[in-house]
Amino acid sequence: MGYRECRTAEAGIGMRCYLCDTDGTGGHLKTVPEDFVVREISDPPRQKEDGKYTIATVTTRNWETNRLVRMLSRSMGISRERIGFAGTKDKRAVTTQLMSFYGNPDLGKVDLKDVGISGAYRGARGIQIGDLIGNSFEITVRDCSVPMDEAESIISSDVATIKKTGGFPNYFGVQRFGSVRPVTHLVGERLVRGDFEGAVRTYVSFTTPEEDPEIGERRKSFEGRDDWGAMMREMPENMSFERMMAGHLAENPGDWTGAIEILPTNLQMMFVHAYQSCLFNEMLSRRMESGLPLNMPAEGDIIIPLDSNGIPQHENPILTTQKNIDLVARQVRVGRAFVTITLFGQDSILSEGEMGEIERKVIGEQKLSQEDFNIPELPRCSSKGARREILCPMKDLKSSVGEDSYTLSFSLPKGNYATCLLREFMKSEMRDYRGNTVI
Repeated sequence: MGYRECRTAEAGIGMRCYLCDTDGTGGHLKTVPEDFVVREISDPPRQKEDGKYTIATVTTRNWETNRLVRMLSRSMGISRERIGFAGTKDKRAVTTQLMSFYGNPDLGKVDLKDVGISGAYRGARGIQIGDLIGNSFEITVRDCSVPMDEAESIISSDVATIKKTGGFPNYFGVQRFGSVRPVTHLVGERLVRGDFEGAVRTYVSFTTPEEDPEIGERRKSFEGRDDWGAMMREMPENMSFERMMAGHLAENPGDWTGAIEILPTNLQMMFVHAYQSCLFNEMLSRRMESGLPLNMPAEGDIIIPLDSNGIPQHENPILTTQKNIDLVARQVRVGRAFVTITLFGQDSILSEGEMGEIERKVIGEQKLSQEDFNIPELPRCSSKGARREILCPMKDLKSSVGEDSYTLSFSLPKGNYATCLLREFMKSEMRDYRGNTVI
């Protein structure tokens, strides 16, 4: 089947196709944080009276996860490495998630605006990235570019298409790369190619027209400079990670890997993961453009079965062959397995058949090898690779249309992006997904 072409800036991060062929409602997300409500669906650590961890529910409004962890660690007087969470959440949102704190910190010391902590108990283990089942969402779209009766018709058509397909294209959304300043994948590519200086300078200096003009001009002024102490003093407070890097380089000139290692662990990991995500998006778009289906396997596709919680069992990949395609197709059709594409890394297994040709062509165009993703100088940035489902299923998709806005509610498995569902309805520019938050 043919898929609608994406003509927005999303195409620049590989998201070149839409599943739904409507014109879209237009509109903005996150006009206020309450327009984007996220609740984690958790598998909580079991309670243990003498456990080494404190587990608590943390509800925030308009907080970026890394900054939240930094401020929590300051408030409680503990290292940020002792704070665990299952997944980063959107900043411009109201979010509820479980977090763990090693030891027995005084949660009562936390007095941060729009941060609530409740339900604390002692747990047998801490929480790590990925320790969740999924997320439920309630998202409101405002400022539609079409009349609301037309929007209602578009929404109805798109819901029908998505339900018939069994999900939507499982792209990595704009947050993976930075909706204001899509930079993480660019840094990741530098790291994979061994250009550590380039990675640091890209993170500090890269800007886009969407970024605040004053900050953008400041970034441009840093290009090619080596007076890191002066640069740090010129950086505004909200360039906190850049300030950390500059401070390190002021004391340790030329230690580019050290400037990366001073960043939070999850951010270090995000760089190369974002580059892999961009490659995945490109491969998924080429699959769609080639006419291969999303919700059925073709010969050569690698299928991943799901467990009873709907979590992909990546340790049990199945190659689709002429002999087993009927059986595999039946498992995919009933939602017990999904077609996947490579997240290319050290230990990647590539598809065969037509999808394998697409994967190899993208990797070849980038002149990449598996060894490139082993980065001994920065082990946290190394990546073994994996596979990712090309179709994202959702549960309980409901819509309601008001006088000047509409709301979608649904739940998604972990690691998937609500904005990638919303883009099917909105078909807006990337900047419209981040909103102009009223605080």
